[in-house]
This record gives sequence, C-alpha cells and structure tokens, in this order.
Amino acid sequence: MPRYRLLIAYDGTDFHGWQRQEPPDREPLRTVQGVLEEAVAVVTGSRVPVVGASRTDAGVHAIGQVAAFTSETRVPVEKLPLAINARLPADVRVRAAALAHDRFDPISDCVSKCYRYTIRHSDRGLGGEDLFVRRTIWNTWHRLDADAMRSTAAALVGTHDFAAFAQVNHGRESTVRTIHGCTVLSPSPGLAVLEVAGSGFLYNMVRIIAGTLVEAGRGKLGAEDVRRALTTGDRTVTGPTLPPHGLRLEWVRYGATET
Repeated sequence: MPRYRLLIAYDGTDFHGWQRQEPPDREPLRTVQGVLEEAVAVVTGSRVPVVGASRTDAGVHAIGQVAAFTSETRVPVEKLPLAINARLPADVRVRAAALAHDRFDPISDCVSKCYRYTIRHSDRGLGGEDLFVRRTIWNTWHRLDADAMRSTAAALVGTHDFAAFAQVNHGRESTVRTIHGCTVLSPSPGLAVLEVAGSGFLYNMVRIIAGTLVEAGRGKLGAEDVRRALTTGDRTVTGPTLPPHGLRLEWVRYGATET
C-alpha cells in the first residue's frame, strides 16, 4: 500500500496544536492533525493516521511541517495537494505531496529541524503595522541589541544538557540535545528574527531560548549566564517562555533517502 509524504503550512492561531486531542467528556479539540485526517479520509475513502514530524503547541505556526500517511487512493500524487486542500479550512494548506518508502517515519527519520521566532521591538509605542502581523509576531517595546543577542546565541550551539531551557514536567528521559545553529537576523529596523536548528527540542525549549535572547538584547543576560544554565540546569537563570504566536516551524530535514 503506498505511503505519502506531505509538506504542510498552517496558521496555528485557532488550533489546539498539531496533535489530535479527544477528551473523553467533551467534543474533540480543533487540531491540525484532526482536520488533516478528516480531509484525507474524504479523499482516500478510508480513515488513516496522518503522522507529523513535530507536535507543535497551540498557537504555533508552520510553513515546513512534514507528515505522512498510508492509504490507497485514485488521486495521482501530483494532484493530491489540490484534492486535500479542497477539503481543508483556510488556515491549513498542503504545499506538496510525494511518494515515500513504506517505512518512512516523519519523526524518527528526521535528522534536523528549524524553528523561527519573530520579534518586533520598538520604544515608540506606535505599532500601527502590528495590526497586520500580530498573529505571527511577538511585540516588545524594549529596544533590543542584536549584537548582544548574537553573542549569547553562540553559546547555545553544540551538544548540551538543556534542562534549564525546558518546561517543568517536560516528560523526556534525557534533556541532552544538539543545536546545529542559533542565529539572530535583523531584516529591518525594529525587527529581530531568531532561527534555531537542531536534532530535536524539548517542550517549550525554543520559546525559552527566545526569551533568554530577548533578555540578552535588553542587557539583562549574557553568554556567561547561558553557559552557567547549561552547566547547572537551573531554569531560574534563563529567560521567560515567550508566547507561542511568534514561533513557526520552518523546515524538517531527512537523510539521503528522504530529502
């Protein structure tokens, strides 16, 4: 039976995250996985699981989510995005579809993924343009020093114990993760874009990294604080967990057989 790989984008504002949630005492919550599985069921004629590479939280967006499902369908693979999109709400879209090998697992086959956190910072308090991007950009009135953020971000690169950058009760046996790159871009005045790429992330890890770099940009934390947090695992040394709406899953990468 063929297995299909999907490239998916969504505005996470009105979703309770990626993963299907069906509380026993009330109606299922609206999730990206839930609406995708409904649409795929209509297209293929069978209800099958659509497994995503990243279980993004409520309010988090994606432009490069990868998912897969196994099912028979009469729809050619090149027309599958159009067929599924016709059954989806406007805040989620299948960008591309391809055949995958029958054992392809979007989660365990992933070798790296990248998240982006976008911040508008201004001391003017005007922000009229924020009306049009407020669902995807977090705003602070504090001016941020991009150079200080970059020097602090460099201390995060490598394989470390990121216990200090994880939410309490994260549920993972190990808090050791590898960060391949942590960059701070300044595409325009008053705008900071943080990109964090790694082999995997803990619960709220990227949002805590973003909060830590914001504190660095305000002059309240620095690279030495980050190194101390990585050594001690002390969550109180790191910055706050920033809100989900500034976060977006950019891409997920696989090995040579699944590029």
